[in-house]
Amino acid sequence: MPNSSRLGLLRDRDFGRLFAATALGQLGDRIIFLALPLAAIAALHADEFQVGLLTAMTAAGSLLVGLPAGAWVDRMRKRSVMISADLVRALVLLTIPVAWWAGLLSIWCLYAVALVHGVLTVFFDVAYVSYLPHLVGRGNLVEGNSKLSAMRSVTSIGGPTVAGPLVGLIGAPATLLVSSAGMAMSGVLAITIRKREKKPEPSERRELGREIKEGLTFVLKHPALRAMMFGDAVFNLFLVMYQSMLLVFLERETGLQPFGIGLILSGMGCGALLGALLATAVSERVGQGPVIWLAPLLTCPLAALMPWARPGWSVCAAAVGLAALSLGGVVRVVSQSSFQQAMTPDRLLGRMSATTRFVSWGGIPLGGILGGASGSVFGAAGTLWIGAAGMTLSVLPNFLSPLRTMRTLPTEASPSPRIGAGDQSARAFR
Repeated sequence: MPNSSRLGLLRDRDFGRLFAATALGQLGDRIIFLALPLAAIAALHADEFQVGLLTAMTAAGSLLVGLPAGAWVDRMRKRSVMISADLVRALVLLTIPVAWWAGLLSIWCLYAVALVHGVLTVFFDVAYVSYLPHLVGRGNLVEGNSKLSAMRSVTSIGGPTVAGPLVGLIGAPATLLVSSAGMAMSGVLAITIRKREKKPEPSERRELGREIKEGLTFVLKHPALRAMMFGDAVFNLFLVMYQSMLLVFLERETGLQPFGIGLILSGMGCGALLGALLATAVSERVGQGPVIWLAPLLTCPLAALMPWARPGWSVCAAAVGLAALSLGGVVRVVSQSSFQQAMTPDRLLGRMSATTRFVSWGGIPLGGILGGASGSVFGAAGTLWIGAAGMTLSVLPNFLSPLRTMRTLPTEASPSPRIGAGDQSARAFR
């Protein structure tokens, strides 16, 4: 196969810059995933509930600004939103090492940074999802999502591998300097993308509530979008319960040091990378719709290997289970993201993304709190069992929807349902 065919969209200079910016930003994000809770666990000796609450604060932004973020982003150039969010997140992360060096670091400081960083991430993610169809065209969405997922998976491997030794060498708070640098370089690189969007035309009356309602109605009346949104909500709730106690379990029950924990998380990244590489082929063979429920059904139960782990070989088996969980998750997300983007008109992309994020991520803060409370009552291992069971059950909304038999993406975006009109979006599946 010629090299140009293998590169595909990477031959496009602007997509290549977005690809590189994604790599830098995601590298910083994956380091945060390890360093922020370890700053609470190791540097501040936080208990299980405090760690769970920190996890909740990282996602509370979805509840605070989730719905209006979509309407606001639809009024602006998405690329500009992404750049601004990256640069401000970089500055916010700098406050942790500065507070640590000044002897002022506290759990409340971590809560505040996690909350502000999470709010900015909402705006970044909504803009990012909305910008991709403009940059690559709707016909290239599966390839674009697959390549970006592959890069995110590579950083999922490299991030913990870098973060683990750094945490052991300089401490978790100082390691966040690397995250800040990654975010800043991502924003600077995104500035060099030459393809500009036209600024959305202002309507005569821009009513925030009305625009939010239009996006919410579109998603709720669309049977496939609705199923994916609620399936994600269940999955994310139990995933965060699981994740909130995963580092506690690894650090206190298996006796792993930061480097070993980093290797476990890198293994998850390996699974995610394999999933990104296989996503297009698996979706073509199984069907774009069926893979959305079948992939997690086959891989989520393997997350139950972790609470069985004890020091020794069983940790390796548990790591394989986590890698499989990541593999299935990425295969699902690549197909699901492509479906969501293909089904949505350009003018509603921001609101579709914000609405689905608000509902599907809205339970994440609750998952963090429940994870912390469950860890206090049942222990970290008991919470991991509950999380694995809940993630497996999350396949039901998608299995019971039209996605069960839809093998291909829609050829064009479905029309936006009007308030009071019939369910136009549902007819696209008949």
